[in-house]
Amino acid sequence: MNVSRPAVHPLEAPPLRDGAENAPRVRMKDLQGMPGTPGGLALRLCQFFFALISLCVMLSTSDFPTVTAFCYLVAALGLQSLWSFSLAAVDIYALLVRRHLRNPRVVSFFTIGDGITSTLTFAAACASAGITVLIGNDLDKCAVNHCARFESATAMAFICWFVASPSFLLNYWSLAVSANY
Repeated sequence: MNVSRPAVHPLEAPPLRDGAENAPRVRMKDLQGMPGTPGGLALRLCQFFFALISLCVMLSTSDFPTVTAFCYLVAALGLQSLWSFSLAAVDIYALLVRRHLRNPRVVSFFTIGDGITSTLTFAAACASAGITVLIGNDLDKCAVNHCARFESATAMAFICWFVASPSFLLNYWSLAVSANY
C-alpha cells in the first residue's frame, strides 16, 4: 500500500523592517498614586485615617443608630477603612520587596474594590449630609442632637471620598494600560 504523506515545508521568517516598527515596547512608568508606589501608599493611608476618624466621631454619639443614613455611613466607612487598610498592607509589601503591581487580575480586583467602596462612601456621605442639613437648618434641633459631631463625621467622609477617587481613577487607568501588555 502506497500512501502519500504530507510534507512539512517551513516558511521563511519575514524580513525585519527598519525604524520605529520594530522598536521594543516600553513599559509605562509608575505614576505616584498607582498601586505599589509610595504615592499609592499615601493615598491608602489617608483613606484609612479619614474613614477611621469619621467612624470614631460617629460612633462617639449615642443617637446615631436612630437615623438610617448615619447607620449607613458607619457601615460604609467601616468597609472603606478595612479595604484601605488591607490595600495599604499590600502596598507596603510591594514596596518592601520592590515589586510592581501590574498583574491585570490584581489591578482589576483593586479597581473593582475601589469603585465599590468609593461609591458607597460617597453615597453615605451625601445621605448623612442631607440628614445633617435637615436636623440643623430645617428642623432647628441642634440643641437636642450632636450636630457638630454629625457635621464633622460627614465632612471627614467626604474627604475620605476625595482621597479614594484618585486611587480608583489611577487603578482604572493602570488596568487599561496593563491590558495592552
